Amino acid sequence: MRSTGCWRVVVERNRAAALLLALLLGLGANALAASERAVVGLADTQFRVEVVREPPDRERGLMFRDTLPPGTGMLFVIDPSEPVAFWMKNVRFPLDILYFDDRGRLVEVAAEVPPCRRRPCPVYPSPGPVRYVLELPAGEAARLGLAPGAPLHLRNEP
Repeated sequence: MRSTGCWRVVVERNRAAALLLALLLGLGANALAASERAVVGLADTQFRVEVVREPPDRERGLMFRDTLPPGTGMLFVIDPSEPVAFWMKNVRFPLDILYFDDRGRLVEVAAEVPPCRRRPCPVYPSPGPVRYVLELPAGEAARLGLAPGAPLHLRNEP
């Protein structure tokens, strides 16, 4: 398959976005490849995550999935930073929703958020502008003893 100029532009934009994310987290140029998977570290524990950058993917999130296996999660990259609100519409299992600032520091946890069982679904807003939102299986934030200021570490998936 031949690559086209348009394809090359898309790849270069993805690489530029990945480099910007890595630099914002202070991790260096090779910390995050252009793939949509990464490994994040919190309190000496690593999670394999799907990286979500685009609004339509952010809206879909973990909808319609049956589980979120232990050791996995979803990382939403909000660029530029802004206040966000998450909901659990069509999510079938409880989650911890962790909000991080521009420096990759934890600012708040919405712990053990249940699936939406009534309409309208409750929303879980960030306390202000955030750059990253990490969804993990419910109970992980408590298990790790996470508190405001905890750093988010990001690297390539092996």
